[in-house]
Amino acid sequence: MRISENDLVHIEKKKPSYPVSSKLNEYLKEHGRGMEQSLYYEELKDFSEQIPLYHEDGADSYWQTVLYGPGDRDQLEEKLRLIYSWLKMEGNTSHLNHLFIDRIDYCEFGNSQPFRIRVMNRFNDNHDYYYVKKADASRIYGLELEHILSPNRINSMVYGDTLIEEHISGIPGDVFIEDYLGDVSGNKINPIRVAKEFVKFSERCFVKLLGDMRSYNYVMVLTQDFDSQQYRVRAIDFDRQCHEGQLRVYMPQFYRENQPVVEMIWDNLSVDTIRQYQNEERSLMRRRAHSSRVRLEELFTAMVEDEIAPLENFQELSLELADFHQDQSFLRLHSMGELVRHHMYSMLEKSI
Repeated sequence: MRISENDLVHIEKKKPSYPVSSKLNEYLKEHGRGMEQSLYYEELKDFSEQIPLYHEDGADSYWQTVLYGPGDRDQLEEKLRLIYSWLKMEGNTSHLNHLFIDRIDYCEFGNSQPFRIRVMNRFNDNHDYYYVKKADASRIYGLELEHILSPNRINSMVYGDTLIEEHISGIPGDVFIEDYLGDVSGNKINPIRVAKEFVKFSERCFVKLLGDMRSYNYVMVLTQDFDSQQYRVRAIDFDRQCHEGQLRVYMPQFYRENQPVVEMIWDNLSVDTIRQYQNEERSLMRRRAHSSRVRLEELFTAMVEDEIAPLENFQELSLELADFHQDQSFLRLHSMGELVRHHMYSMLEKSI
C-alpha cells in the first residue's frame, strides 16, 4: 500500500545523551572497543577560530573548519595521530611519521556535535577521515548491533566520555536521491536493484530498532560488477537506536525524505517480491546472530539494565510492539533493551 501524508514520521525533539554504564564499558573492553586515553572530546572544543566549509557548488555543508593556537595545534595533532593508530592499527605507531592532520572540522547542528578529523598521507596525498564525538550509550548500542547483525563492519573506540568512529564512505542518501534517481537512464542506475537494497536496508533497521533513517543519515555504496552496478545502503548515524516510542520511526519508508525511493519500490517490485527480500535479509541476520550469539547476548546483558530512553517512550513502544506481533508478553518487559531483544528474536524467527 502507498504511504499517505498523514502516515509520515516527523522527529522534532532533540535526543539527550546517555552515559556509558559500567557493564557497557566492560563489554567494550572485552571486545576490543576500549583504548588508552589519548584525547578527550572536550579538548577539541577549545578552538580559537571557525571558518564555514562549503560544498563545491557553494552550498553550505553545515561544517566549519576550526583553528587552534600553534602550541595547542601541535599537541592536538600528536594525540589525533595516536588515536588514528588505535582505530586502524591497534595502537601500532610505526607508520605514523608520514601521516599528519590536514584539517579538523566541527558540526554543531547534530546531536553528537562531532569533530571530523582529516588524516593525510604526505607521500601520496591520500586522505582518510574519522570522527570524535561525545560518547552516548544509545549510539554505541546502535553501532554494535550494526557491526554484529548487518553485512557491514564498523571500527569504533570508546574511552571515558569520548567516542571515536571511522568514516563510512558512500554517496549521501539525499545526494543520491537528487542527483541519481532524478535521471535514472542518464546515470545508468538499475531501479530494481536500488529498490531491492532499500527494502533490505529498511528490514535491517526495523529488526534492530534503529530509527531516524532520513536520507542524510545513510549512504549509498556503489560497486561495479562485471555486468552492472551493485548497491548497498549503509546507515551512518546511530543516534536514535531504540529511543523513540512510535514504531514507524524505525521504518525508513515512513520518512518524507525517502519517498522518491519508496515510489521506485512500488513502481518496480511486487508485494511478493518485497516480502521475499525481507525474508532473505532476516535469514542473513539470523545466521549472523547465531554465529555471534555469545557477543550479542553479552551486549544485551548490558543493554537490558541501561536507561537509554524516557519511560513514556518505552511504554508507548511496548504497546505498539505488542500490537504488531500480537504478543502480550511485550507488555511484561521492563526496559528498552528487553524490548529490542524480544522484538529482534521474534522478527528473526518469522517467516513471511
